[in-house]
Amino acid sequence: MTDKNNLDLDATLATTTHKIEDFYNKNKKNINTALIAVIVIAGGYFGLKKFYFEPKEQEAQIEIFKAQRAFDVDSFSLALNGNAKFKGFKDIAEEYSGTAAGNLAHYYSGICLLRTGDFAGAIEMLEGFSTDNVLVGPLAAGLLGDAYVESGDIEKGAKQYLKAARMNKNKSTSPVFYKKAGIAFEELKKYDEAIDAYNNIKNDFSDAQENSDIEKYIARATTLKEGK
Repeated sequence: MTDKNNLDLDATLATTTHKIEDFYNKNKKNINTALIAVIVIAGGYFGLKKFYFEPKEQEAQIEIFKAQRAFDVDSFSLALNGNAKFKGFKDIAEEYSGTAAGNLAHYYSGICLLRTGDFAGAIEMLEGFSTDNVLVGPLAAGLLGDAYVESGDIEKGAKQYLKAARMNKNKSTSPVFYKKAGIAFEELKKYDEAIDAYNNIKNDFSDAQENSDIEKYIARATTLKEGK
């Protein structure tokens, strides 16, 4: 790998691989709606009854919406830890374990810990979150990939990105995480895997934003492969 290619790849990793802000801002309305659905959809009559009538569920819902206010203005440390007036996501996840809101607090805690640089903590929280939601599920899986990469485990991160890309395949999340997977595989010098990830974008998501420059990524990975 040439010095120039090293610099190009490092720059791409720095600006593309680890950030979710642009994607979140572009899809904020849909993501917020999906996050609410994670709490509200508790599974038919019995889930609805549990959500509305069990005190623990009610308390958890109230607490998480308080913490969300801090999260929405990027006060990640406050949202995570809370203060004298409200509980943070970390405490909600622990104290309301078994509730829908408590589960979602793991997701929010993971983001807050990522943004504040505690990658090991982010991994722990995101691994404790589960959902079948078609938008939030892939996002959470991709965030876990970010946490692995940031912690230095690029190989585990690359595999996690592929998992996120393949979950509920759609043009909103799949191309984002295929591209992240490709970049991570390039960093690992696994160029065949990188090219395969990029080709998934080229062949299956022609109208995605990530497709606009995908030929450049394929060409770079191919050049690096030939220069090994």
